[in-house]
Amino acid sequence: MAYYPIFLDMAGRPCLVIGGGAVAERKVEGLLKAGAAVTVISPRLSARLEALAAEGRIRHLGRPYHPGDLAGYQLALVATDADEVNAAAAREGREGNVWVNAADDPAHCDFILPAVVRRGELVVAVATGGSSPALSRAIREELEAYLTDDYAALARIVAEVRGELRRQARSPDPETWRRALDGDLRRLVARGRLEEAKARLLRRLGADACG
Repeated sequence: MAYYPIFLDMAGRPCLVIGGGAVAERKVEGLLKAGAAVTVISPRLSARLEALAAEGRIRHLGRPYHPGDLAGYQLALVATDADEVNAAAAREGREGNVWVNAADDPAHCDFILPAVVRRGELVVAVATGGSSPALSRAIREELEAYLTDDYAALARIVAEVRGELRRQARSPDPETWRRALDGDLRRLVARGRLEEAKARLLRRLGADACG
């Protein structure tokens, strides 16, 4: 199966997680980082999920999944060891137009979750079409070593420069951007010389640093 890679705006969207263990915990954390409104259905919760529920960051229904639970949600993540729950949730999702992901069960998934590296607004996702999550994780770990924390600052500078270019009605072509985002710029960012890096990037893109 060929998957279409996509980044979704999840802010405020109602999402359901079925399960309360370590896998569910990772799913919930990812949804919260994206700003989703999360409900968890599970008789028991991990300590971390209990804390999130106590803080009011997630809604918890302390019982097993029942058919009909997906109503009103836009996305559902199933994180249990029960094949029958995976199958029932996937069936309900397809009948009700709710996208469903069942952990480690591609046959009951409408979408898969990639391994993700986050550096501020920079997000890099790695997937193998569901065939090898272990390989996705291994590649993610390699990327984490390469994409150091200063890439978050670089992404912020690029976003600010892009906004300035729009205000100046300038639109550099992709090749000009590629040349401007060179090693010298990244070294300035790595050394913490952020204003100097921003001014350099503006110059390389033919913009006025003063707007």
